[in-house]
Amino acid sequence: MRVAVLGATGLVGREMIAVLEQRSFPVDELVPLASERSAGVVLPFRGESVAVRAVSEDAFEGVDLALFSAGSGPSRTWAPVARSKGAWVVDNSSAWRMAPDVSLVVPEVNAGTLPETPSVIANPNCATIQTVVALNPLHQAAGLLEFAAVTFQSVSGTGQAALRELAEGSSLARFERGISLGGAERAQVYPHPIAFNVLPHIGGFDDEGISEEEWKMVWESRKILGLPELPVSCTTVRVPVFRGHAVAVTAVFRDALSPDE
Repeated sequence: MRVAVLGATGLVGREMIAVLEQRSFPVDELVPLASERSAGVVLPFRGESVAVRAVSEDAFEGVDLALFSAGSGPSRTWAPVARSKGAWVVDNSSAWRMAPDVSLVVPEVNAGTLPETPSVIANPNCATIQTVVALNPLHQAAGLLEFAAVTFQSVSGTGQAALRELAEGSSLARFERGISLGGAERAQVYPHPIAFNVLPHIGGFDDEGISEEEWKMVWESRKILGLPELPVSCTTVRVPVFRGHAVAVTAVFRDALSPDE
């Protein structure tokens, strides 16, 4: 297959390319794409160096699969273009997740919702994915009535700048001078310093004080599980960890479930 990766120079794009190689995905030609600013950057793939191209309509000619991780704006612009060229588009942003005609897919949960012809497919929010993977088999066995979740999400979800800020903020030199990182000048990626801190704030807040990430868990879980009225409560917290998200879930079911079950 001819596989394009839009956002190839970003943290997630580079990880996508690494996983394609690690899993021996059937890539006959890799087409790494990014903005004009990143065009010409050279990335390693299967022992070779592949130059990044500036995204354009022509870049999607002959592409079979396009993996997008460049943010919602570029996804809204380029997903229809890639689709018009005959590509399957798997989008990692929030741009298409709640569109009624777009499948929001976690393969372990709702692969049956995949269309039969090349389409735009939305990839859910990271914390939502791991939550529904755990909840779905329990729902199938006992009928999920509601759930509440608290997420503990690493800075990798924000990107390379957040990784650098956490590394710098928690460096040995700063630790030796004390861990009072209250200066606003030290917080550039987040509203407050992330080193030695936890921030119950992922995305913007609405008028009710609910963050974007919290709404994602609500709306996306309902769509993926096929439970449009499911009561969901969520608090999302950014924690000073480089990679890896955790979720604490309390779920209520229609039928009793023993620990063994």
